[in-house]
Amino acid sequence: MPYSYAPVPDHQRSQLCRRLLEALPDWFGIPEAREAYIAEVAELAMVAAYDGDRPVGFATLKPQTPAAAELHLIAVLQSHHRRGIGVALLARIEGLAQEQGARLLTVKTLAASHPDPGYAATRAFYEKCGFLPVEVIPLLWGPENPCLLMAKPLSP
Repeated sequence: MPYSYAPVPDHQRSQLCRRLLEALPDWFGIPEAREAYIAEVAELAMVAAYDGDRPVGFATLKPQTPAAAELHLIAVLQSHHRRGIGVALLARIEGLAQEQGARLLTVKTLAASHPDPGYAATRAFYEKCGFLPVEVIPLLWGPENPCLLMAKPLSP
């Protein structure tokens, strides 16, 4: 059965985010960070992936400057990894960013100096989708969680 994709209404964003992030403790296991994401998504554009009527992934977009937007968050249930859902969500987020006038899409993830294998796969996904590593920001999330800023040029 093919997946469907749709914008998520304002009043459903935080609840959908909570349900999926709590199901992904290997990526979103820091309670304070998870709660911050859940609060932040209420104000951001969100697109969700559905398997029937069950949400299996989502992505959010955060405007940064007139020329740049951030892929604020992307999450896909681990049971649905490697099925094209992340790529499809990213394509929809890129379209939203372009509609808002952005020419650059950024994302922050855990830097390679951290040995987490899940985040190694996350970085590989971003690189496969055209993101380039820009800068390691070692203290943004604390010394134990070095941040890698990545960016992808968007077509004009």
